[in-house]
Amino acid sequence: MATRGGYSGNTGGPLNPGVLNSLGSGVNPMGSLAGPGLRVPGGLQQSPVTTAGYRQMVHNVAPFQRLGMSPGSRMQIPGLPPSGPLFGASLSVRPGMSQPMMDQFRKRLLPQQIQHHIPSQRRGIKRRKLADKVLPQRIRELVPESQAYMDLLAFERKLDQTIARKRMEIQEAIKKPLTQKRKLRIYISNTFTPAKPDGEEGEKVASWELRVEGKLLDDPGKQKRKFSSFFKSLVIELDKDLYGPDNHLVEWHRMPTTQETDGFQVKRPGDVNVKCTLLLMLDHQPPQYKLDPRLARLLGVHTQTRANIMQALWLYIKNNKLQDSHEKEYINCNRYFRQIFNSIRMRFSEIPMKLAGLLQHPDPIIINHIISVDPNDQKKTACYDIDVEVDDPLKGQMSNFLASTTNQQEIASLDIKIHETIESINQLKTQRDFMLSFSNNPQDFIHDWIKSQCRDLKIMTDVTGNPEEERSSEFYDQPWAQEAVGRYIFTKMQQRKQELEQVFGIRLT
Repeated sequence: MATRGGYSGNTGGPLNPGVLNSLGSGVNPMGSLAGPGLRVPGGLQQSPVTTAGYRQMVHNVAPFQRLGMSPGSRMQIPGLPPSGPLFGASLSVRPGMSQPMMDQFRKRLLPQQIQHHIPSQRRGIKRRKLADKVLPQRIRELVPESQAYMDLLAFERKLDQTIARKRMEIQEAIKKPLTQKRKLRIYISNTFTPAKPDGEEGEKVASWELRVEGKLLDDPGKQKRKFSSFFKSLVIELDKDLYGPDNHLVEWHRMPTTQETDGFQVKRPGDVNVKCTLLLMLDHQPPQYKLDPRLARLLGVHTQTRANIMQALWLYIKNNKLQDSHEKEYINCNRYFRQIFNSIRMRFSEIPMKLAGLLQHPDPIIINHIISVDPNDQKKTACYDIDVEVDDPLKGQMSNFLASTTNQQEIASLDIKIHETIESINQLKTQRDFMLSFSNNPQDFIHDWIKSQCRDLKIMTDVTGNPEEERSSEFYDQPWAQEAVGRYIFTKMQQRKQELEQVFGIRLT
């Protein structure tokens, strides 16, 4: 409940511990009944509710004041020294700080408090939503069938944890290159066109045409990859004796603006069989490198990516205990490392620089082929299968799974319905406990209820003392009554004296 004067929000709970057990859930089951000091169940009469779920406080209630005492002062108890001001009364200024300085400090502090208060409320609402899906223990005891709902809730929690863990695993897997090996079949064919005699239309010089094509075997993808997309470069080397040193090479290299094609074709004049060599350089993603033969034999790795080479190097260092036991950033080279890296001792940070000189471009795929110009063999085709790495189709499915938001809105709407249902169940349980406690002992319940509301009203209006005792005449027969009357009369005399001094402009003595 909202309070004034720095008091905590104590609602002054009822007699029965089971009554109003769920006030902390953000629902106010009590309203006003015939006056500001009574509460009734929310189902009977509704009262204004603030955003925090509490009843709105009436600000125009006059504070209770004893006869002969100034507002906010505390009653003097015989035998005890005078005490300081109460909470809610005007406090003294902090020592060492003037009143204007304190006012400026409060003005600066107020916007910061408001700014920090709003996000904390929003975070509290989110945390409450997670807890509101759980049924209270007392409701589960009253309705044993609700255990089935709690079992479903526990299963949902395990399922959410599993899905969250799998999402993290998929996110980590997508960061790494996910490929699989497939067979690429290369078709190399050539055709021969003989020369036409004079007077006939056609080629007057015999020529041949070489075609290089290919496709993936058992490709399940809907979009077929172009043949040239598998290679970084292609070089066709013809017989140098037939075509000379300047015209015997046909080269293709990938450029940023290269258009992918389904194959390559080369046409040259000639009427004799030609030996040719095809050099195919695969386009690895990420790039792969060929290791120095000495390091390749030592690590058991011939051609791999830079990351895999570094991993193999670290495993060798770890298995052979080459890391310095005192200075962990150093490696004590054995006789093989000393021959390869030309160093007795080196840092881990020096490995990439030293390794760069031991990496080479991978070997190309070499295919030897004979271009036949035999008229009886118009078309001759040779097939070669090579291993290539392609993107795993599972990677696309993983990306679609992470980006999918198909069921998120439906799940969110169902969660809201669950929260609203649990909130209504808690409210009904509160009303039931209220009515049950009233039916068991109406007289004691009403008596304790009024006492509780009096405590609440006293906190809201900053009332000191005990109003119930002060209603009886015996309370004013105590020894302090005469002193209180004297103080009251003295205060009134002083006020009248000040008024007269202001009117006549003189100082009365």
